[in-house]
Amino acid sequence: MNIVRKKEALMLFVGDIFVLFLSLYLALTLRYGEIPSEETMLGHIIPFTILFIVSILISFIAGLYEKHTLVLKRRLPVILTEVQIANAVISIAFFYFIPYFNITPKITLFIYLVISLIIMVAWRMAVAQSFGGRRKYNALLIANGNEVKDIYHEINNNARYGITFVEWVDTSVAHLKSDEIISTIKEKDVSLVVADFSNPKVDAVMPALYRLIFSGVRFADVQNMYEEVFDSVPLSLINDTWFIENVSSSAKTSFDIFKRVMDITVSGIALLLSLVFYPFVYIAIKLDDRGVLFSYQDRVGQNNKIIRIMKFRTMSIANDGGQWGRQKNTVTRVGGFLRKTRIDELPQLWNVFKGDISLVGPRPEFANAVASYSAEIQYYNIRHIVKPGLSGWAQIYAKHPHHGINMEETSNKLSYDLFYVKNRSILIDLKIVLRTIKVLISFAGK
Repeated sequence: MNIVRKKEALMLFVGDIFVLFLSLYLALTLRYGEIPSEETMLGHIIPFTILFIVSILISFIAGLYEKHTLVLKRRLPVILTEVQIANAVISIAFFYFIPYFNITPKITLFIYLVISLIIMVAWRMAVAQSFGGRRKYNALLIANGNEVKDIYHEINNNARYGITFVEWVDTSVAHLKSDEIISTIKEKDVSLVVADFSNPKVDAVMPALYRLIFSGVRFADVQNMYEEVFDSVPLSLINDTWFIENVSSSAKTSFDIFKRVMDITVSGIALLLSLVFYPFVYIAIKLDDRGVLFSYQDRVGQNNKIIRIMKFRTMSIANDGGQWGRQKNTVTRVGGFLRKTRIDELPQLWNVFKGDISLVGPRPEFANAVASYSAEIQYYNIRHIVKPGLSGWAQIYAKHPHHGINMEETSNKLSYDLFYVKNRSILIDLKIVLRTIKVLISFAGK
């Protein structure tokens, strides 16, 4: 399935490039009423190529190169419209506020934007439907747990995967019998068995499943399949062995060095640029309630070490220690604006520069929240193996609790944090940074 994912992303990328160049060609044809000459094409190709690069970057930030799961398919028309609006705004600004190129593309640009919108939407929707035409292979699912229901629903209701679960053997209620499983596989022409191989019940029928290898039946671990599909770790399916095999507290030397260099460089530049906000925030806070400028919050950092995070104050009580609901502490008028625009988090760049946190990593929690989560959610403390960050995998992909303790949402968030801990790399950090831009622009995730 990982191969399918890479082919799909590559196909979308190449197709998008073709659509953008085709849209320009058709726009010039309509604009001048004839096939554009070589001189006309060359005069437009350089400035529009810059726009094409920006358009691809916007598409990536918007998530258009993500896996076409059911969630993305449902939101695809809205995302495409938002991307095209952003492209239109940037294109107009590019040509009319940067008078570098000797062309006046008012009409051409308008025609191009209309054509590219129509063709891009048609192309993307066609891709979303195209996977349904492939041959589907029958699969057998042998596992139990809440995440198993998710994977069963996603696979059977999304044509992109090319497989269908024709039978689901719930190990929590069924007594596995080798002869019955073999009979089901043969009668329903099953070519793929997806199972929880860490489950003792499945282990009992492994000798029978092993013999099927010689019949061409393929096998996949449901944990790995869930992770590939949802980019998170299925908490109900993992155990101590999984952490020993997949998570290590030892440093990834080259990655850690690169990460620290980037933290220092980016936070240093951002700190200098952010200083312009400080006097305005100071004046606004003083005019609002005459309170202090900063709030300091003790949070749990790497290896469970307590770190002190600095933010612009947004609450009536500067430092409540995360004791939400126990004090009469409310968001101030200025604080509401600072939170919505995320200006309140700018002082945390000092924490990044010092090394308390990173630009990317699991978000640090208050100590009292960590104590509650650790008592109720197994393996919660594993997220503290790595340095926390301003933004993380969970902040991009998962809903997460804010200003309160919520076990269910935190468990969901943890599944994404563990995915990051296991798979952290330069490419994943870069992806998080780019996707964070969308969150910042949309004022979401607070």
